[in-house]
Amino acid sequence: MASLAEKRVADAEEPSMDPQARPEELRLLEALLFASSEPLDQAALAKRMPDGVDIKTALAQLQADYAPRGVNLVRVANKWTFRTAGDLSWLMTRESTETRRLSRAAIEMLAIIAYHQPVTRAEIEEIRGVITSKGTLDVLLETGWIRPRGRRKTPGRPLTFGTTEAFLSQFSLEALGDLPGLEELKGTGLLDSRLPSGFSVPTPSDDPTLRDDEDPLEVGDLELALAPAVEPEQGGEG
Repeated sequence: MASLAEKRVADAEEPSMDPQARPEELRLLEALLFASSEPLDQAALAKRMPDGVDIKTALAQLQADYAPRGVNLVRVANKWTFRTAGDLSWLMTRESTETRRLSRAAIEMLAIIAYHQPVTRAEIEEIRGVITSKGTLDVLLETGWIRPRGRRKTPGRPLTFGTTEAFLSQFSLEALGDLPGLEELKGTGLLDSRLPSGFSVPTPSDDPTLRDDEDPLEVGDLELALAPAVEPEQGGEG
């Protein structure tokens, strides 16, 4: 029969199942993130932590704890949230889900806005080399992936457009800087390997601040962007 001393040694070697043995800040972070209906940024989480907690270290530890689990802690658009592990996403697929495919024109326009933002409709048309149907722009606005940013300080004061946090979330991007660069696009076959001399892919910016050549949006600008417009029946593209 084991002695009292041997029993104490054995107990000390076994990991404690006491929930209090886990750092309190990790338990608090878990509770906040699981209870929230939307991703939370670091500042919002830090406000709920006890004094002296290093929020970056705590989030990194919690992320590491959940890395091998069925639910992972991920950062999307600089905010934190729990999501089903990527290799288990098939479990959440519903046969009744209907995927709405974007037209080629919409995909091209979305890519131009993502890389060139802030950009106006006229600038999009100049890059694409074809007239852009307002219906295509409306489809992207309805997805919530793009938004009007401001108005360009040029004659006519056209709306400028940029992407949203929903765009980052949809494509699992932490920031716009995670968009593929020129070499990555070539490698995937999305760009011809024999490009014109001097061709480059711009580095997109996450800065939501209006630029010097932009004015703030006015009341009703969003409704105006989504309002139906009379389009010519001939010419242009769909």
